[in-house]
Amino acid sequence: MAVGSGLSVASLYYVQPLLELLAREYGLSDTKAGLLVTVAQLGYLAGLIVVVPLGDHHERRKLLTITSALTALGLLAMGLSHSFLMLVAFSIMVGISCVTAQILVPLAAHLASDDKRGSAVGTVMSGLLLGILLARTFSGVMAELAGWRSVFIVAAVLMAGYSVACYKILPHLVPTSNTSYRTLYASILHLFRDEPVLRRRSLIGGLQYAVFGIFWTAMAFMLARQYDMSEAMIGMFGLIGAIGILAARIAGRLADRGWARLSTGGFLMVTVSSWGLLYWGQWSLVAFGVGVVLLDLGIQGAHISNQSEIYRLNPEARSRLTTGYMASYFLGGACGSASAAVSYGMGGWPAIVALGSSVSILCVVIWAVTELRFPVKRMRQ
Repeated sequence: MAVGSGLSVASLYYVQPLLELLAREYGLSDTKAGLLVTVAQLGYLAGLIVVVPLGDHHERRKLLTITSALTALGLLAMGLSHSFLMLVAFSIMVGISCVTAQILVPLAAHLASDDKRGSAVGTVMSGLLLGILLARTFSGVMAELAGWRSVFIVAAVLMAGYSVACYKILPHLVPTSNTSYRTLYASILHLFRDEPVLRRRSLIGGLQYAVFGIFWTAMAFMLARQYDMSEAMIGMFGLIGAIGILAARIAGRLADRGWARLSTGGFLMVTVSSWGLLYWGQWSLVAFGVGVVLLDLGIQGAHISNQSEIYRLNPEARSRLTTGYMASYFLGGACGSASAAVSYGMGGWPAIVALGSSVSILCVVIWAVTELRFPVKRMRQ
């Protein structure tokens, strides 16, 4: 499950180190090239809303096999695209189908015992986070060695292999819901209405992922122009950020011990602290690298803490809880990516730092006002 989560979600992020290269090839502005990330995330948002709730309603092994196969086809089509519009269209297709990871995470929570649920989610999320971060390294190296098309073609082969593995290895599980589709989708809104923890954690998660999108969308432009880095060198910063994967295991264990509430605030403040170093990253790669590590530690730790809390709410609706939370999460990411593309075009890296640090501080304020004021609602008996 960890491997599959990493492979599927990586499909969203292969394009980020390639933005400068694609802007040159297709004669695009920074803003227009950056929107390629935004449309993929909006596709992912659509997949979260439409596809992920089916994990409560359908046999999950079959659903995972289909979504993995569709992602492989979409990636292959991206690698064979001959225009920017085709690339955009197939990016949306990949975004919709690569929600495989968000079906696997609640599946892990479903299979784990109560006292190990945080660790189980943390383990699968470790794979997911590693996929997000190493996607950039893989993409940058492959683009330099064999051109940008090779990135998507090789990724398509890997996803096709995982689709076969899903069918052969994953267990058969009886669906947890037999309601109509209309009731199934309407219940997502009811969960938001009835679960204050879901509302609060979704708001914090969405803003945190906006910070993530702000940084990673603009990073390629800054490193390429300030340090004249190649795509491979830019992608290597994914390896540095991968240290943030430690936060997933730590956050999972803290959640199992009942510390998810306070640890969330700690992770949010780590994110805030990263932006000072990222600002000085214009002149020091050491400062920039340390800032990347802190940023990812903070964002990923808060994310795991959020998920550990929402999966305690309603065991029979974990896929729908995932939809509610992750839809908010990726809506925030799409807004972050779009605002980064515009902000960098208007004010360069200082504008990105100002935007990212402001949203990070807002997350801390919201956590302090909501999580410290209201009691945590535990799982219904």
